Amino acid sequence: MAERKFQDLTIKNNFMFGAVMAEPKNCKGVIELVLGIEVDYVEVSREKSMVYHPEYKGVRLDVYAKDENNTRYNIEMQVAQKPALGKRTRYYQSQMDMELLLTGNEYKELPNSYVIFICDFDPFGKRKYRYTFQSKCKEDQEVDLEDGRCCVFLSTHGKNENEVPRELVNFLKFVKANQEESQKDFQDHFVKQIQDSIRWIKSSREMEERFMIFEEMMKDEREAGRREGMIEGEQAKARNTALNMHQKGYPDEAIAEVLEVDVETVLEWISESESATK
Repeated sequence: MAERKFQDLTIKNNFMFGAVMAEPKNCKGVIELVLGIEVDYVEVSREKSMVYHPEYKGVRLDVYAKDENNTRYNIEMQVAQKPALGKRTRYYQSQMDMELLLTGNEYKELPNSYVIFICDFDPFGKRKYRYTFQSKCKEDQEVDLEDGRCCVFLSTHGKNENEVPRELVNFLKFVKANQEESQKDFQDHFVKQIQDSIRWIKSSREMEERFMIFEEMMKDEREAGRREGMIEGEQAKARNTALNMHQKGYPDEAIAEVLEVDVETVLEWISESESATK
C-alpha cells in the first residue's frame, strides 16, 4: 500500500516537491522560470528540508535556497486554498530576515528575498497564471520602497496564456496534471527534466523510506494538532462553566473543586472576563 502510494505521487505532493527541488538544477530552473531572471547557481538548504532531515521537529513544507548574490528564496507548493495566504508570505519574509539578523547582519545588509507560492488553485480569482507583489507607493506607482521583498503566486488555473512565457504555462499545466497525465510529453525541456527527477526519486529505495518517515511525522503532527484542539476546547468549556457558576454566586473554592483546577485559575478566568466587559 505504502509502495503504491509512493509510486503514485506527483509534484503536488509536498514530499515529492521537496525532493525534486532539493536538486539545485531543478530549483534554479523554477526560480528562473517564475521570475524571468538568470542565476548562475542556486544552493538549496537541506538543513531546513524535511526530506533530508526527518528528525527535524516541526514539519517544514517549504524549500529554502539562495543564489550567488545571496538573494534568498522560499518556495512552497499549495494544493488547497488556506486563509491568510498573504500573511503567510509576511511570516516567511520575516523568518528569512530574522535569521540573517541573528547571524550578525545589519538591516541595511539584508539581501533581496522572494517568497514563491505554486498554487493548484487561483488565489485571487483573476484567472492569472502569475501574480507578483512588490512594495509600491500608493500615491505614485513609479516610486518603489526598495525593501528588497517580492512575493509571487503562481496559479495552475490561469487563462492569460498570451501574457506569460509559454514555458511557465507548460510547467503549471504539468503541476495541475494528475498522476497519469503528468507522465505525458509536454514538449518542454524543463518539464522533461522534472519528470526525469521524479522517475529517479521513485526508483530510489532510500527516498521511499524517507517518504514513509515523512508520512509518519505528518501523521504525528496532525494527531498532536487534534489533541491540542481538544485540550483547548475542554479548557474553554471549563472556563465558561466557571464564569456561569460565578455569576450564580458559587464560591471560588467550590468552582475550583468542581472543575478540578486551582483557585488561582478560577480567579484569573473571572478577572479576564470582567476586564473584557469593561
